[in-house]
Amino acid sequence: MAIEESCFWHPRQHANPMMNKPPVRISRAEGCYVFDDHNQRYLDGVSGLFNINIGHGRSEVKEAIVNQLNELVYYPILAGFSHPRSEELSALLINMLAPEDMSKVVFGSGGSDAVETALMISRQYWKAQGSLDRTKFISLKRSYHGSNFGSGAISGNTSYRRNYEPVLPGCFHVETPYLYRNSFTDDPDELGRTCADLLEREILFQGPDTVAAFIAEPIQTTGGVIVPSENYWPLVRKVCDKYDVLLIADEVVTGFGRTGSMFGSRGWKVAPDIMCFAKGISSGYVPLGAAVFNRRIEEGLSKNTNSFGAIMHGYTYAGHPLACAAALANLNIVIKEDLAENSAVQGKYLLEKLKPFEERFSAVGEVRGKGLLACIELVKDKKSREAVSPAGGYATALSEAAKDEGLLLRTIDGNKLLLAPPLVIQREEIDILVSALDTAFEKVKPS
Repeated sequence: MAIEESCFWHPRQHANPMMNKPPVRISRAEGCYVFDDHNQRYLDGVSGLFNINIGHGRSEVKEAIVNQLNELVYYPILAGFSHPRSEELSALLINMLAPEDMSKVVFGSGGSDAVETALMISRQYWKAQGSLDRTKFISLKRSYHGSNFGSGAISGNTSYRRNYEPVLPGCFHVETPYLYRNSFTDDPDELGRTCADLLEREILFQGPDTVAAFIAEPIQTTGGVIVPSENYWPLVRKVCDKYDVLLIADEVVTGFGRTGSMFGSRGWKVAPDIMCFAKGISSGYVPLGAAVFNRRIEEGLSKNTNSFGAIMHGYTYAGHPLACAAALANLNIVIKEDLAENSAVQGKYLLEKLKPFEERFSAVGEVRGKGLLACIELVKDKKSREAVSPAGGYATALSEAAKDEGLLLRTIDGNKLLLAPPLVIQREEIDILVSALDTAFEKVKPS
């Protein structure tokens, strides 16, 4: 069998094209760069999949994994068992999350696990309180929360759900604070108030005593890097408090420095009840996810006197020793090198370099972002903001042209280019990134 004939399906791609075009085969990586099997070097403009925050090939993490291999490869942490790395990592996370009053951690293997855990434990919390009808979830349109039935059901992008419907019932979606595209206003503060009001209306419509939680990403990444107005998250916290609805922050992408603060929700000075982590928790060196719960939820379960206090949810590889060892080494780098601050500084520089694209190129409708998370939205007409047609393949052509210039990025919805380079990136590498994009836009003209 030829090596091009891989025996697996590539996620996020139709099955047919896989048969006709060989993949870009990444064979090694170092720092902010990856190399294919022809030794072609590419700047990793999306940090693998928004997760290689500390860069590729860090010796500190590799050494931690090897040392853990020599000590203990695996033992579960179910039903009264533990191991040192799971204890050390959970303690570090709770210490980092002291401002949010977080208290307990449930480990998994990735972001979908973390979100699924948050949903399940939030339902369990209400059962433990005797509120058996609080089972519904509200989330945002255009959101993405994972690939499981629960996390997929709350995802507000139908393209991720349609092929697998019907999904988990009891999930409802409200408008997102998408300033560039909304039916309400061009005023950020007004939009923040409007979207928070729509959440409140949906809670009232469903019945507050039936709603378990509201979940949202601090910044919707797959939705197109939708950065909410400054007042949105504080207003959401007030609405949730008013109706005693749990607030879940999906920090799978935004956690551990990506947005210029250590946690995305902290950037808006909001403390959620539950936070979901993956990606940056281990920088992708070993798969790991975690859902973290505040003291209110911990006490609600620990003080329960019936079966609803039993944590019956869990995963075989929860708190895997290798993953925890990798995460500990990774987070030490994040803290020691102050990568959240570097993300803020370099992210500001990146936006300053990309913003002129709005004037220079006819197809660039908006450049937006926060920290090292950015999006270029492509339009057919700047005045009407009509999006370029995905069928026209313009975004894909730009991505291919950027790749020819040594830059890897992601396209979303056929009209958005997403950028999320490693948090260790420096100004000279951002210049390389911007130069590659500049050349791509000069080469590929919209039809």
